[in-house]
Amino acid sequence: MNITGTIDRPLTHDPKKQAPMKPSPSEPIGSAIPDFTTTGANDSRENRTREMQLIPEALARAHMRERLQEAERERQAARLATARRMQRRAERASMRARRALAMAVMQ
Repeated sequence: MNITGTIDRPLTHDPKKQAPMKPSPSEPIGSAIPDFTTTGANDSRENRTREMQLIPEALARAHMRERLQEAERERQAARLATARRMQRRAERASMRARRALAMAVMQ
C-alpha cells in the first residue's frame, strides 16, 4: 500500500524524509522565488510592543489582587460575625451576673 501525503497532512513531519518539491511543468524556469524568508513574521513579532507582551501578566496580577481583596472582605465579615456573637454572649453573661447580684441583695 503506497500512501502519499498531502501538503496539509504530510506522510512524515521530518523534512529530511519528505520528497523535495519539483517545479511544475507549466511554470517557466527560474520563476520561483529563491528561498522562503520569514521577514514578515519577524516584522509582525517586532511590531508587538512590550506593553502588549505584558498584558497577560497584568491581567493575572489584577485577578490575584481582586481575589486577595475578596478573601480579605470575607475574613473581615467573619471577624465581624464573631465579634457580634461574642458581644451577645458577654451581654447575656452580664445580665446573669446582675440577676444573681440582685437575688443576693434581695435575700
